[in-house]
Amino acid sequence: MGKYEEDSYQKDRMRYVNVYIEEVLLNEEHILRNMFEFYDYEFSQYLNFEVDKEGLFRRAPVTEYLSKDEYKSFFIKSTGTLLGFVIVKTTNSKLSFEIEQFFILKKYNGKGIGKQAAIQIFDRFKGNWKVTQVESNYPAQEFWRNVIRSYSNNSYRESNDDKRRSIQEFNNA
Repeated sequence: MGKYEEDSYQKDRMRYVNVYIEEVLLNEEHILRNMFEFYDYEFSQYLNFEVDKEGLFRRAPVTEYLSKDEYKSFFIKSTGTLLGFVIVKTTNSKLSFEIEQFFILKKYNGKGIGKQAAIQIFDRFKGNWKVTQVESNYPAQEFWRNVIRSYSNNSYRESNDDKRRSIQEFNNA
């Protein structure tokens, strides 16, 4: 990497230093639904999603994510710019959590945004955590291993389920 490229890269990383999560409001459902179209587009390479006759995926149960108590939905932002979203699911008890969905727009990948957002989510919800990635989504598997390894000080468990999905589990209580 040349000097100009390094400077540009560092400036780009610094631009997103103020990443924050913001709970999705009911009147913002349309925004979350729009973001899910990008998510489903990217995910279609792993799970062979198809668009409907109008050219949309429309797969996500967005209304459910916003109306059921077991889900908490957040936008990921930096200085007001929408960068992605995360859906957290509470399971069994109020002390067990799962990353139900996690998405950063592709242009922001590799800038530390996802890691910052994940850490904020983990810090917000203390307890037992489970994070699952589909079998062939190797970039997501690498991302979550690195984030969780760092966050938990290498105190996590990894396994695969019967669908060959990669699962990381840890406790931050």
